[in-house]
Amino acid sequence: MRRRARGRAAAVLAAALLAGALAGGCTRFKRFAYEGVGRDAWQKPDEVVAALELRPGDRVADLGAGGGYFTFRLAEAVGPEGRVLAVDVDDGLLAYLAERAREEGRTNVEPVRAAYDDARIPAPGADLVFTCNTYHHLEDRSAYFARLRSSLRPGGRVAIVDFTPGRAPFGAHGTDPDTIVRELGDAGYALVARHDFLEKQSFLVFAPREETGGAARPAPGDVR
Repeated sequence: MRRRARGRAAAVLAAALLAGALAGGCTRFKRFAYEGVGRDAWQKPDEVVAALELRPGDRVADLGAGGGYFTFRLAEAVGPEGRVLAVDVDDGLLAYLAERAREEGRTNVEPVRAAYDDARIPAPGADLVFTCNTYHHLEDRSAYFARLRSSLRPGGRVAIVDFTPGRAPFGAHGTDPDTIVRELGDAGYALVARHDFLEKQSFLVFAPREETGGAARPAPGDVR
């Protein structure tokens, strides 16, 4: 009887240790999954950030910041006087981002806990809302981005990078760019730029329709 009890206790302890290890490794696994193998080659992060034409002092919301792949590049672009709001719904990833920001002395990075239906961007809002490979995860996207308009500062923009169906690596999901344009149009935005240098993704930039006269306007760079 005692032997069976000791066996059950050992099994419970082993299960608890395994659960703890899995819980601790979950954030690391997610970071690896988001960054992927060789991502820099096809993601072209420096070119993406350059195309956003950020200025020192800008406030940027990195929506679906994940492991911070773009967060800290954006922080570099806006400078110490700017602000990057690392927005995510995952507490483990947000804790990792906060720790990394402290270790690197990135006082311009602020983790923000979002709700699934609300980015919860704090006042005074953002000059740019940037999201990469997150759009296809959102539900009721037109309503989501309609609410988001109140968080944009005057002249604010929304930049969406998302996998193009059929081109996503390892079976990842994506969204047809025409669907994004239609859904953001329903949310009150106009397309102001379409960058075509990413092989696996669309890269679309929007502004509230009332700031564009109701139609897309030409933009510099490789836009068609």
